[in-house]
Amino acid sequence: MKHEQAHATGVSLTRDEPLVAVTMGEPAGIGPDLCVALAHIMATSGIVVIGDRELLLARARVVGAPIQCVEFRQAHTTTAQRGQLRVCHVPLAVRAEPGHLDRANSASVLRMLEVAADGCMAGTFDAMATAPVHKAVINDAGFSFTGHTEFLAARTGTEHVVMMLVGGDMRVALATTHVALKEVAASLTRESLESVLRVLHRDLIARFAIAQPRIVVAGLNPHAGEGGHLGREEMEIIVPVLEKLRRQGLRLIGPLPADTLFQPQRLQNCDCVLAMYHDQGLPVLKYASFGSGVNVTLGLPIIRTSVDHGTALDLAGTGKAEVGSLVEAVKLAAQLARVAKSTGGG
Repeated sequence: MKHEQAHATGVSLTRDEPLVAVTMGEPAGIGPDLCVALAHIMATSGIVVIGDRELLLARARVVGAPIQCVEFRQAHTTTAQRGQLRVCHVPLAVRAEPGHLDRANSASVLRMLEVAADGCMAGTFDAMATAPVHKAVINDAGFSFTGHTEFLAARTGTEHVVMMLVGGDMRVALATTHVALKEVAASLTRESLESVLRVLHRDLIARFAIAQPRIVVAGLNPHAGEGGHLGREEMEIIVPVLEKLRRQGLRLIGPLPADTLFQPQRLQNCDCVLAMYHDQGLPVLKYASFGSGVNVTLGLPIIRTSVDHGTALDLAGTGKAEVGSLVEAVKLAAQLARVAKSTGGG
């Protein structure tokens, strides 16, 4: 395949503007399509796509949105013009076809994440935004992988991370993430909950510039345990942690029953909701913002955002994939990077 390349002729990008690394994600999914769309929507923003150059060019032709790839050179950070995409090339092992998973490319997918994360740690990039990956095919290739959150925690040597989604005028964080429902109660301990709340409180201040965050905490059980009749986790785990942290100045509300928590009168007086497990909090947020929601990993020494959807293999190469969530992820990553720069944080 012929390498189509052009040199950017836009104005120089100053390092005052955040530079966001965007990982291409699963090559058989819609990630490459979304990255191609960025060349026509946000090319002049401070973005660099981490992925396979040849696949991006091929997918652009398939969806009828031709692009030119500009090689990213750290020492010459020029902006790309509309229709151009700055690319940090990470080659695939085999040719990728839309909709057809191939575990031979899993190592390359993980390498994209490593390049972006390492670049953020080194200061080459100010933040990273990730297109979706396919967990099953990565695991089938022999890699232990439960998700971006856990992978980036290990890569950056971070012990405690928190998954939070932003959208629909809401922020929803999770006390537990990708675990089976039957394992949630056992995964929830006083130590883990306290750690999550401390990370959440700290990053709402440092990343989102909220001086005194107000966090509403959901109960684990129906009716928040009904005084112990529907479960004792609230009495034995959640309440003691909240009381301890309140004494230290954290503004915490709850635990509240999850079925009545997401009401306007509750949400208007809070900065974030902490749900106890994945499908307790995220269905509400995704209903309010699907297609424009953003996943944020808190607790990392770097800034990482992501789309709120999966690989959508059936839409890959059709030109029908909605790019809104990735656009919002890039915008939020840049916004968080600006806050970090203004406050001197990382």
